[in-house]
Amino acid sequence: MVLVFAESHGGQFKKTALEAVTYGKKVAELLGTTCVALTLGTVKEAGELGRYGASRVLNVADTAYDQFDSQIVTAAIAEVAKNTEASVVILSHSSTGKSIAGRLSVRLNAGLISGVNSLPTANDAALRAKKSVFSGKAIAEYEITSAVKVLSLTGNAVKPESTGNAVSVEVISVGSVKGRIRVKSVKIQEGIVPLPEAEIVVSAGRGMKGPENWGMIEALATILGATTACSRPVADAHWRPHHEHVGQTGIAIRPNLYIAIGISGAIQHLAGVNNSKVIVVINKDTEAPFFKAADYGVVGDLFEVVPRLNEALKKFKGGQ
Repeated sequence: MVLVFAESHGGQFKKTALEAVTYGKKVAELLGTTCVALTLGTVKEAGELGRYGASRVLNVADTAYDQFDSQIVTAAIAEVAKNTEASVVILSHSSTGKSIAGRLSVRLNAGLISGVNSLPTANDAALRAKKSVFSGKAIAEYEITSAVKVLSLTGNAVKPESTGNAVSVEVISVGSVKGRIRVKSVKIQEGIVPLPEAEIVVSAGRGMKGPENWGMIEALATILGATTACSRPVADAHWRPHHEHVGQTGIAIRPNLYIAIGISGAIQHLAGVNNSKVIVVINKDTEAPFFKAADYGVVGDLFEVVPRLNEALKKFKGGQ
């Protein structure tokens, strides 16, 4: 059996949870078994996970899980995995997944492949899966031979597929584990798609010359339905909030479209965005390293190009 931990925030599922369940269904089909989804805490419409491939949906309905604590969450997933005799456990490669994957593999005496980006292949009792290595410059294939296997799925690696029907939610209980973390307050950025989940990202760098010029970037993002991002120097200068910083030392993303404006394309930045499916670069420097990684490039002054691009997109959207 394949067990998928479906993350929820504020009782709602993010796209990464739907991706994980879709991926879990495909892995289950590969292994000739079933996919079961696990939710923790107060969750709305958990049965909808059945539409994405879960034959059963389990919920540990304890409000203790409404605030994230890696210790108690790991213990709960491990107990359910043991009770259901799961052979594969799938997580999202999010901040939550990263913080519990190692703990979980130890508790289950399981092999772990973190950040997988494609469907695995079976080799007798072993499972092989691929992931990016060396800051996205290469793809490596790993093999797990342990009885229980743990995989964490990179965001945007699989498109959520609604192919089934909603199922009834089975409320279960697990042993009580007292965590050592006390959550006093939580601040969440609302109203935008988080960068790891965004399909379109508009990013800008020091070429913007100052935070007062960011209006054209936000306008472009609004027109495209995109999430905004920035390079490290911009975040360090406090032109933009640090949660928008993408790159090797920031957030690694994998959008369908990444538009880089006024960013030179240093290797540290490229390491966090080079898994984007399509990269568009706008820069007046013809020698900017980013052009070597770009699928499309525009050589020109961004203060002329971006406003004209915004106007053209508005006309195009208005004519649809």
